[in-house]
Amino acid sequence: MTTSCWSIFATFELQRDGKVPGAFHCPRGMLEFWIDPGSPYHKPVFAQDKKYVFFCAGGLRSALAAQTAQRMGLKPVAHIQGGFGAWKKAGGPVEPPEAPANKA
Repeated sequence: MTTSCWSIFATFELQRDGKVPGAFHCPRGMLEFWIDPGSPYHKPVFAQDKKYVFFCAGGLRSALAAQTAQRMGLKPVAHIQGGFGAWKKAGGPVEPPEAPANKA
């Protein structure tokens, strides 16, 4: 089983701080909509046979996101305790923020 890592950051946090390399971004306010197969906003990646690992800045939002995802039937689910801050402190690799697009 493969693992899929998900940033629950607000967009400005992602643009400011970067993320775990290869992580996908799901704004916390969209999580339930993206997981629910009956939602018009459903993302097929949430219907795959994967382990889903969520993270946020400090671990609180991702703990709630993991709990919500599990209650919605997504399994297996985990989160990074201590969040992205703990990840960086432990020496985990960081994908730097993308440069903002130039507005012409």
